[in-house]
Amino acid sequence: MDIYEQMHSGALYFPEDEGLMARQARCMELLYDYNQTRPSQGERRKALLRQMFAEIGEGCYIEPPLHANWGGHHVHFGKDIYANFNLTLVDDTHIYVGDDTMFGPNVTVATAGHPILPELREQGLQYNAPVHIGRNCWLGAGVVVLPGVTIGDNTVVGAGSIVTKDLPAGVVAVGNPCRVLRPIGERDRAFYFKDRRIQWP
Repeated sequence: MDIYEQMHSGALYFPEDEGLMARQARCMELLYDYNQTRPSQGERRKALLRQMFAEIGEGCYIEPPLHANWGGHHVHFGKDIYANFNLTLVDDTHIYVGDDTMFGPNVTVATAGHPILPELREQGLQYNAPVHIGRNCWLGAGVVVLPGVTIGDNTVVGAGSIVTKDLPAGVVAVGNPCRVLRPIGERDRAFYFKDRRIQWP
């Protein structure tokens, strides 16, 4: 397998391969252009995202600055996804995000890791594992999602949490390391924040 296939296989590889770095640099040029857009240039932002991302659905909005190792080249977004300032996508391999998911400010989704063994790190080796985030999730401010993690549909991850393991669908999860706090349930149908009651039409 070639170095690009190796990069997506979970195997150890050398990320500073000249061919990889040249390919990555082209992606980063588009990311730079995106981050230089003005707030009034909504159509240009949409057009750039279509060039940058592997897939991006309708109605997505990503507030600059966006940071991504490959400029979004390995990122697959569904539709109507919202990302606040400073979304960081360490997209050395694939990141999948379902429709209607929201990212708070300063969220990091990482697919890249480095070996624990010092001798391997000295050689500059890296490995990657894809991340899957379901539909209609909310990742609060400062959440970090680590390589290989899957987050189920409709799950809320509390601000500042570090997600080291898979999370099921339909739960509230918080902490470092992130753990399930409780399922989303009947109280959530009555109250939207603390004791503030939902006024259903």
